[in-house]
Amino acid sequence: MEGGKKNWYFADGYLPEKADNGPMEAHEALMLFNTAALDAQVTIDVYFSDRAPIRGIRVTAPAERIITLRLDHPDDLGGAQIPPLTQYALRIAADRPIVCQFGRLDTTQNAMAYYVGVGFAE
Repeated sequence: MEGGKKNWYFADGYLPEKADNGPMEAHEALMLFNTAALDAQVTIDVYFSDRAPIRGIRVTAPAERIITLRLDHPDDLGGAQIPPLTQYALRIAADRPIVCQFGRLDTTQNAMAYYVGVGFAE
């Protein structure tokens, strides 16, 4: 059984500053969960407030698996680089329904915070 939606949007991206406040590294991540028996082909577009978008980042969400893409690691994004401390938004389009979740770990203060950004799906 396939669960999820084919199109996802996350409007609140802002890679936190890297701070040496302990063993955890500040980052944002995008989790892709594919419950189907077939791989899902996924395209990610990154939009900015002050520059042209990065379009067409392609990844595969393997069948019946979850993958996590670190948004501060260009290798996870086909070489695309999202600059830190820059407002951005994500559009995720898949060829079959998947579940997406966006999270941020902020270690810029001693009381670090992790939160999940609410997305819109259709």
